[in-house]
Amino acid sequence: MKNIYKNSPKNLNKAKKLLRKNNIIVVPTETVYGLAGNAYSNSSIKKIYKLKKRPKINPLIIHYSNIESLKKDAHIDEKFIKLYKKFSPGPLTYILRKRKNSKISPLANANLKTIAVRFPKNKIIRTLLKKLKFPLAIPSANISSAISPVSCNDVLDEFGKKIKFVLDGGSAKIGLESTVINLYGKTQILRPGLITKNQISQVLNKKIKIQKKTDKIISPGLLKRHYSPGIPVKLNCKTKEDKAAFIVFGKKYKNNNKDIFNLSKSGDLEEAARKLYKTFRKIKNLGFKTINVVKIPNKKIGIAINDRLRKAAN
Repeated sequence: MKNIYKNSPKNLNKAKKLLRKNNIIVVPTETVYGLAGNAYSNSSIKKIYKLKKRPKINPLIIHYSNIESLKKDAHIDEKFIKLYKKFSPGPLTYILRKRKNSKISPLANANLKTIAVRFPKNKIIRTLLKKLKFPLAIPSANISSAISPVSCNDVLDEFGKKIKFVLDGGSAKIGLESTVINLYGKTQILRPGLITKNQISQVLNKKIKIQKKTDKIISPGLLKRHYSPGIPVKLNCKTKEDKAAFIVFGKKYKNNNKDIFNLSKSGDLEEAARKLYKTFRKIKNLGFKTINVVKIPNKKIGIAINDRLRKAAN
């Protein structure tokens, strides 16, 4: 495809030029593919919201290559430093207090006092961030409330020819969005991901909870309906309804039927996370009208899988 570009020094320079001119491109991260734009530019941020049809109240995650570049935009404290040393670069997003003199576009953080920040681990996006003099706002490269893309083809499935430049990084390693931790106000997880509350609790030496109810949207992933394949999703099903696609997990399901989709025959939750969105997209494209899902173990990254399933079923 003409708008998919392999990772090469030449194409990274092309990406850099496009971003400097406030264009929007698609980049790989270890979690999912994202729409990237200059976080300091109102023009870029407006384009991201328009492309995604994203509600203005839903802030974006700002991606940095290192702490030094972040210090100009956010206040950091001891809790942040501890977590950063353990989990960054990686799939952890921090909610921090925004500096008054920060250049981050107020549109990117929905005019809040806080910003969501992340240091991605994927080598391609890290190399690109190091070439730029500004951080990147990178929400998932999908239409708002739809399934996040985990490959270049998924991006084309979402946007067709609207995106002129997609940087190819193969399949996303994790396949689910980052864990979000609030470090402004009550320390709690706003969105579960690969990094669990137990891991965070150990580092901070205090019990961390996952926020159940939300009054204020201070982070992506908090809207009630999200990650939707665009057809009804029914959870915790023991058997399959007539004509429904059946998403299963584990050894006991023999994949003999064309309407059964196993997230992991070996019962590996990380494999299930990697395959969840891919499976949603495949089922939708095959023309099924409903999805039934078996009960997924609610532990480790299974907690994040269940969070995405609940929101998809809303």
